[in-house]
Amino acid sequence: MENNNQTFWDNQYQTNTTGWDLGQVSPPIENYINTLENKNIRILIPGCGNSYEAAYLLEQEFTNITVIDIAPTLVKNLKTKFQNNPNINIVLGDFFEHKGEYDLIIEQTFFCALPPTMREKYVSKMHQLLAKEAKIVGLLFNRTFESGPPFGGSQKEYEILFKDTFDFLKMEICQNSVAPRAGSELWIEFQKK
Repeated sequence: MENNNQTFWDNQYQTNTTGWDLGQVSPPIENYINTLENKNIRILIPGCGNSYEAAYLLEQEFTNITVIDIAPTLVKNLKTKFQNNPNINIVLGDFFEHKGEYDLIIEQTFFCALPPTMREKYVSKMHQLLAKEAKIVGLLFNRTFESGPPFGGSQKEYEILFKDTFDFLKMEICQNSVAPRAGSELWIEFQKK
């Protein structure tokens, strides 16, 4: 499955069929980043895509950013885009095999790209990668899709999925989503128990 998954995602970048790509940092995530004072926190962006969030973090002088994606074509592009920047670590690999410890993980379209059968594994891996009392922040879809990816879900489903290992600091309908996603995203801030 791993190779098929990698082939699928790599083909999306090779053929530029990246309909989920906003072409910019998502406004809710940008607003959250603007509230962060410690520029040295360890930040991970899994399933990072074109990494607008990482670019924004670098513009804001954050110093310890790791992005990971499974698509070789994308990672090659990112290494060119961010070449010679010591503040970002670009990893080609499987998130579920990744090792490290982070203060903040930014969720932006990674969760919804995974088949729902992998969601418990996602929660467990997120918990493992986060330092004590560290957070996952970002966006989850609050709607269903005919087929995926993306795969949707609901607040009730997410509450059941995350409740044993995370405290919910925020989980609410996002008020500043980009227009195509208005009313269909939840803003989340979950802290590791």
